[in-house]
Amino acid sequence: MWEDLKVLHRQNRDRHLIDLFAQDPDRAETYSIDGADLRLDLSKTQIDAPVLAALTALCDVSGLAARRAAMFSGEKINETEGRAVLHTALRRSDDSRVLVDGADVMPAVRETLDRMAAFAEAVRSGRLGGVGGSITDVVSIGIGGSDLGPVMATLALAPYSDGPRLHYVSNVDSAHIADTLKSLDPTRTLINVASKTFTTVETMTNARTARDWMVAGGGDPARQFSAISTALDLAAEFGIPADHVFGFSDWVGGRFSLWGPIGLPVMLAVGAGNFRAMLAGGEAMDRHFQTAPWARNLPVLLALVGLWHSHVCGYPSRAVLPYEQRLARLPAYLQQLEMESNGKSVAMDGSDVDGPTGAIVWGEPGTNGQHAFFQLLHQGTAVVPCEFIVGARGHEADLADHHRLLVANCLAQSQALMTGRGLEEARAKAAAAGFTGAELERQARHRVFPGNRPSVTLVYPQLTPAVLGQIVALYEHRVFAEGVILGINSFDQFGVELGKEIATSLGPLLAEGGSTAALDGSTAALIGYLREHGCCVV
Repeated sequence: MWEDLKVLHRQNRDRHLIDLFAQDPDRAETYSIDGADLRLDLSKTQIDAPVLAALTALCDVSGLAARRAAMFSGEKINETEGRAVLHTALRRSDDSRVLVDGADVMPAVRETLDRMAAFAEAVRSGRLGGVGGSITDVVSIGIGGSDLGPVMATLALAPYSDGPRLHYVSNVDSAHIADTLKSLDPTRTLINVASKTFTTVETMTNARTARDWMVAGGGDPARQFSAISTALDLAAEFGIPADHVFGFSDWVGGRFSLWGPIGLPVMLAVGAGNFRAMLAGGEAMDRHFQTAPWARNLPVLLALVGLWHSHVCGYPSRAVLPYEQRLARLPAYLQQLEMESNGKSVAMDGSDVDGPTGAIVWGEPGTNGQHAFFQLLHQGTAVVPCEFIVGARGHEADLADHHRLLVANCLAQSQALMTGRGLEEARAKAAAAGFTGAELERQARHRVFPGNRPSVTLVYPQLTPAVLGQIVALYEHRVFAEGVILGINSFDQFGVELGKEIATSLGPLLAEGGSTAALDGSTAALIGYLREHGCCVV
């Protein structure tokens, strides 16, 4: 199948996107697909009917339909860790059963969601407050999947945020916790500690610092701490009462965990109703993913286009460009989702992977990026497929002119990437600027845009909780579909472990001093330099 796709690519590598529109006046409609409240426009890529047919054939060859059914039904598709993959159960609203090892997990899911809602309402209403009165601020301490999702969602849903102010601390760098706490009232702040095992080194280091700060300032950790953890004993030992602790099962991976207790800070900010609306949006995308044919299935098409670009065209990275300031953290969230899930070199059966796996995902919101890295996107030697994300309406109706300018820029950038600017037009512009002779030719060359650079555009009516849920679930299922087609496990992450293990061994050496003779030359030399400049030994 891959060879067939590479043949199609070689046959059409010099074909210009503009010509595809000239040949097919209905191309935009043909390659614009709707799912839930989202529209995905693939028309500015080299996808055509033969390419799409060859790509969708990958779904059948890889057994994507059976793998999808296995995931939703609770089978242990995370084979390397012997776990089910059921983040979708966290947003399931019907009365159906989902069995793991013969037990229905849904009653516990519903009970936990109801407990979260009751806790959030108590905090938001002031019934559960601190020593100094109602809670004005929440500091959520976590890292990785315990941080990126809630941070992204809290910012995205700012128009719906009518609860306490939310702050997030992830970095073990003392600056992060110190800068966050210094302006807060320790008697009116709730600290939320997100660590499933309650042993994550960075998180627990920050949590102890926050507890010390609260006690020194007259607050009460027994009232003003909550935890997202399954380690009730460790949370209790830390001083957090059981009714402030919310756990989730090992069938929810960290980077897929926004939908459950890890999303508690989001619920505290926007309320249980809006949080449930986000869950409903994710569930709507689940239904679309389960029922739409491959050629009209948004997550599958995103996966296939991504694989076309990375595996066939040879483009190793993709830029995610939300033209929505409140989605500023979406690229970082998707970095983890994609690169931690599919950045693998070993197939499910333990053999070496043949070809590339996870793409390099990066990006920033528009229009900021236009004044930074878009130079490379338009005129650089590397082709970077772009994913534009934009809403039809903003939330500030009295500032509609801002949104019109925002949308105009989004559409203009995707058009410019496609059409480019030829030498004749560039020469005319240089001549109009007053250049002549050899200098005219030189200046004209600098004004040429090669164009024919692919992009997709994801459009939605407005960034509501439901739409955010649809977007996040869309990308989750995209990553899953890519992984199945590539034959890898998207749900383990052993690659994050080695560095953590080495850091654990280096920590005591840095704190206590001692010989570095057993270390490699570079690490030993770096420790020597750091010690000379006042680091580490206490």
